[in-house]
Amino acid sequence: MAGNQVLSLTDANFKSEVLQADQPVMVDFWAAWCGPCRMIAPVVEQIADDYAGRLKVGKLNVDENGATAAEYGIMSIPTLLFFKNGEVVERVVGYKTKEELSQVVEKVLG
Repeated sequence: MAGNQVLSLTDANFKSEVLQADQPVMVDFWAAWCGPCRMIAPVVEQIADDYAGRLKVGKLNVDENGATAAEYGIMSIPTLLFFKNGEVVERVVGYKTKEELSQVVEKVLG
């Protein structure tokens, strides 16, 4: 089933799920009212399925988890942050196609 690979992230679980993860993590910062966020959601799920086991994927609702969004300077959404060993290694802002996103993922996975 599509989308079952995508974690729901919160201010509370962000450290354990993302910063202490043993593999790279892609975090989708989004909000329910954001049109481009809804457009990119299926792309994020496809990436999660395609890279299952190699890349952890999560979504963080910025309206419900303002502390984490503020900490990473999220000004516009969707913003995708890629974490490796607790550090941001890539930042993608705005809607991207699956091909564009895959290129970033491949770079992060190295």
